[in-house]
Amino acid sequence: CTNCVEVCPIDIPTDMVIEQVRNEIAKKYGIAWYKKAFFFLLRHRTIMDIMAKLGYVFQTCGLKTDDKKQSALPRFSLPIVKKDRALPFADKTSFLKKYPAVINNSSNVNENSDVKNKVAIFIGCMGNYAYTNIGDSLVKILKKLELDVIIPKKQLCCGAPAYFTGDFDTVDYLIKKNITYFETFIDDVDAIIIPEATCSAMINIDWVHFLHDQPQWRARAEKIVPKVKMATQWLEKNTKLKDMLSTKGKNINDLVTYHDPCHAKKMQGISKEPRALLSQNYEIKEMSDSNRCCGFGGVTMQAEKYHFAKAAGAPKAAMIKDTKANIVSAECSACRMQITNSLDTANVEGVVFKNPIELIAAAL
Repeated sequence: CTNCVEVCPIDIPTDMVIEQVRNEIAKKYGIAWYKKAFFFLLRHRTIMDIMAKLGYVFQTCGLKTDDKKQSALPRFSLPIVKKDRALPFADKTSFLKKYPAVINNSSNVNENSDVKNKVAIFIGCMGNYAYTNIGDSLVKILKKLELDVIIPKKQLCCGAPAYFTGDFDTVDYLIKKNITYFETFIDDVDAIIIPEATCSAMINIDWVHFLHDQPQWRARAEKIVPKVKMATQWLEKNTKLKDMLSTKGKNINDLVTYHDPCHAKKMQGISKEPRALLSQNYEIKEMSDSNRCCGFGGVTMQAEKYHFAKAAGAPKAAMIKDTKANIVSAECSACRMQITNSLDTANVEGVVFKNPIELIAAAL
């Protein structure tokens, strides 16, 4: 969550220190088998695609749906999730499989201009397999803006889950594969936009940190970084989207409260941009501490230390309830999973989670 970094009086990069320690522990003691299996899937997209189609297996084994399942796998303490709010891995088609590699929306092309009127989408694993409506909504927005779209089919996981767990071999593999692939189209687009805070922070910040002792690869990463943007950040600053939304009027039926993902506000300084777009069509009621971490905490927290995630999520659920909002929004699918479960645990009814990209597309 980088809270320790934010308050450190002598600017120690505590998060990176922790990640280095985790790597040393992983090298000495190894990584749990289920983490190894998960990271193997992240490295092999084809196998992951096949596994994702077996969504029922993910939903009934990966997440507990009742107390009997809880006792069936004693090594785990994963959250108990209501069946209607489990991860929708049963989607037959992932986002990357759903669309062509190039979507032409623009009719005006100026060969002499530095502006390409074209963006690439990096969707993230959760957006690709679980919350596919985020990508669908982003495609719709870009069509309204008449921007051409590249959907890079060979993109792999950004590496964040493995990085935060200490599996640096997987991180090294994923970063280098992605850099090599990005270099084939980076000059043809105005930006690579990402509707996920964690993926964006990983590529924008942690890739360069990770490659600190590999100068050639670090230099290649640094050339890519300037074009990698969170979706709402780039759309608010570089398009006419805000003006378009202002003509659509206010949605009087929905009240939105916005949660600031740690990897958006704390790491990238992004918090005003999504609010600037959402406020054109929705009334926003701020919770008492939108900057407080939702408590997702990564693979280890969700799999082995869930009682900590549950404890961190309780006050966030209470804040959301106090706003009386019927929608909570954040540009982060990890927050989505955690907050949705926290609301369920607290028996907070009538509140749904939507990525701001989904709300913007609905307003359009």
